Amino acid sequence: MHMKRRQVLGLLGAASLGPVVAPAAANPGYDVQPWGPKQAVPVGDLVDLEGQHWSLPDLRGRVVLLNFWAGWCEPCRAEMPALQTLAARESQRMVVLAINLKESFDAIARFVQTTGLMLPVVRDLQGDIAKAWGIRIYPSTVLIDTEGQVRGIVRGALDWAGPEGERLWQPLLQPQRARKR
Repeated sequence: MHMKRRQVLGLLGAASLGPVVAPAAANPGYDVQPWGPKQAVPVGDLVDLEGQHWSLPDLRGRVVLLNFWAGWCEPCRAEMPALQTLAARESQRMVVLAINLKESFDAIARFVQTTGLMLPVVRDLQGDIAKAWGIRIYPSTVLIDTEGQVRGIVRGALDWAGPEGERLWQPLLQPQRARKR
């Protein structure tokens, strides 16, 4: 049986992570961990490399994806173009913030320059932002709906601009009230 490296890594990761919420058979490269209604949402001012300040309360009305990544992480680098495509296509309804783990400004700048990355990049120099969100697997993407409610964390890489990504972010556009009926 021949398996792609991403599939093998996904299966190994899924096996060590506990229950899988997303359909593992459809894509073993990621899973979705729900965010409990009583879990505290880390609140803080995020500052990107350009000096722009981002705060979750200010982004209400738009879907927010907080993508935690590192330059040494191959799956992180592989999913960046899809995140960028999605952010550009849905710019009126969505914000994607790329939060880099513990890399130097120069390393991040080189990555941005060589890849043409246009997403706002936030440095998590000490790993405090990742720790506050409970991020231990890279890439991981926090899903936040238009009301500012955290819906879950996607652990692993996927095609955010394709159908599997759309299945995850599209429901974030629906107000909580409409979903509970």
